[in-house]
Amino acid sequence: MDVKRIFRGPLFWIVVAFLGVLVIGQLLTGSTGYKTEATGQVVQLIQQAKSSSDKTIKSVTLIDPDQEIRVEKTDGTKLRAHWVDGQAETLGTDLQSLFQDGKIERYDVENPKPSFIGQVFSTLIPFLLIAVVFIFLMNSMQGGGSRVMSFAKSKAKLITKDTPKTTFADVAGCDEAVEELGEIKEFLQEPGKFQAVGAKIPKGVLLYGQPGTGKTLLARAVAGEAGVPFYSISGSDFVEMFVGVGASRVRDLFEQAKTNAPAIVFIDEIDAVGRHRGAGLGGGHDEREQTLNQLLVEMDGFDVRGGVILIAATNRPDVLDPALLRPGRFDRQIAVDAPDLPGRTQILKVHSRGKPMAPDVDLTAVARRTPGMTGADLANVLNEAALLTARSNAQVIDNRALDEAIDRVIAGPQRRTRLMSDKEKVLTAYHEGGHALVAAALPHSDPVQKVTILPRGRALGYTMVMPDEDKYSTTRSEMLDKLAYMLGGRAAEEMVFHDPTTGASNDIEKASALARAMVTQYGMTERLGAIKFGQDSSEPFLGRDFGSQRNYSEEIAAAVDEEVGKLILNAHQEAFDILVENRAVLDHLVEELLEKETLDKHQIARIFEPVIMRERRPAWTGSSTRVPSDQPPVMPTNSNGRAEQNGSLHDVLPGGSVGPDEAIRPTDYGSGPTPPNKQ
Repeated sequence: MDVKRIFRGPLFWIVVAFLGVLVIGQLLTGSTGYKTEATGQVVQLIQQAKSSSDKTIKSVTLIDPDQEIRVEKTDGTKLRAHWVDGQAETLGTDLQSLFQDGKIERYDVENPKPSFIGQVFSTLIPFLLIAVVFIFLMNSMQGGGSRVMSFAKSKAKLITKDTPKTTFADVAGCDEAVEELGEIKEFLQEPGKFQAVGAKIPKGVLLYGQPGTGKTLLARAVAGEAGVPFYSISGSDFVEMFVGVGASRVRDLFEQAKTNAPAIVFIDEIDAVGRHRGAGLGGGHDEREQTLNQLLVEMDGFDVRGGVILIAATNRPDVLDPALLRPGRFDRQIAVDAPDLPGRTQILKVHSRGKPMAPDVDLTAVARRTPGMTGADLANVLNEAALLTARSNAQVIDNRALDEAIDRVIAGPQRRTRLMSDKEKVLTAYHEGGHALVAAALPHSDPVQKVTILPRGRALGYTMVMPDEDKYSTTRSEMLDKLAYMLGGRAAEEMVFHDPTTGASNDIEKASALARAMVTQYGMTERLGAIKFGQDSSEPFLGRDFGSQRNYSEEIAAAVDEEVGKLILNAHQEAFDILVENRAVLDHLVEELLEKETLDKHQIARIFEPVIMRERRPAWTGSSTRVPSDQPPVMPTNSNGRAEQNGSLHDVLPGGSVGPDEAIRPTDYGSGPTPPNKQ
């Protein structure tokens, strides 16, 4: 406990003042030396003096306002008590009788007036206490922080030299962002290099990307590398219940930064205050809008030579106000995306520091099994693997722990307590086997990585269909194959048991969403063409959407529903036909699943060797009048090394073969990671 802080606090001095008032009041009462006794004993003493022949009482004093009796005995003893209502007349009569009989020397009835000193103290002490509290509150406002009435001050945290540093060496998987922010660091340390060629450093840098990609980590790395004052604050810290507090905090934050320039200001989750103005349901004097207005003013008022730079992070750049994003405020906008294969490998190496890894663990192989995962996901994978290792009392993290950790991050923890009957196990095995077999038989589908009938999360089992390489786009043929294997579980239930279950509800939901997107967003039907229908479902501006209307007619809506239905029906029928052609392979897969419960990629490949593969889909241009060319595409002569690490090129033409040359190797097209199909 900090003793000095206690003595400096107001509570200590308030207690001292209160005790002082009590002591002074006690001194001013004039009853010093009198012993307090019970009223009955003092009255009895007076009654006994009337009948006693000896003189035992020297004097008696009655103090009227306080109803107090003060008795001084002949032996020098002083007693005091208080009479109750109704005893005054009796006491007066008894005392007068004792005095007339000469048994007491005197008795008095006093009605004292308060002394001048007592009046002064009783009047001034409350005001003095109020003054002490007020002075403390005023002083605390100067200190900011979390003290009372400091809500108008900025809550930004100043990163000092004593704070544990994060550097660019701790950041992996986003080399472009590190390079851009490294330029900010270089400007702060060597501004003359840029000023010599007339270059101006960006006033603001916006980091945007999906959650978990390392935006805040990048900002902490800049703080550790720059060597200048670094103020960090969350966007939600600006807004309070009091009007004007947000704008006041913005002013205070930038005043501090300008005073200590060169400096960096970092605002995390800036979308909390930077949302589009005029799109909400609030009034014209909305507190958030006032805060944003002040932020815009402060960013416009920057002195470039002052060396104050604003860095902000958000995962919702689409909701930010256009005035905030214009050049002159956020001059540089850096996308922080999910890492590719080399980036994931680097991230795994960073997070594996300090963790005992088995010699046979290949982090590159782990990175290949985690396409689409962000840095936060990969850190979670290694942490889960470490927890599983400690739980099993092992000394090193092996491939088995890493494999289980990946499954836990993707599909949830295994539910060992959920016991399924033999009938449910067989049903689940055929359902998951249907997914896997249809995916394996289609030429444009991603490879099947794992099949299990062990319950995980809310699923009774799952099939992991995931690419071996990073993909950034998806062809129509790949989408049609994806629709088919999504419905493979439902088709297997219909073919084998003649009675489908509710286990395919999630598959149907995902297939319906994909089919509708193919029709309304991607223009992949010949009937409706390359037209986008409807608004984005992720539109965040409720107030602005009140006046919007559907941009297509009822006839088009019926056509959309009809085309979606055709895609689903065709995919369902294709999945059913594949299972009928490969029924023996499906039964073999189910037998292996019932015996081993989980099959990996190599075990699945051996089982699927006799699978009858489907032919590649024919070329599709969306119209019979647009005839595709027989001439193959031009291929790059010098391949990028990093692109080769992300995966090899397929020996197929996008959308189907139209020419005689089957050895053509075009660029790769894909959809990125495919989540497991949960029941």
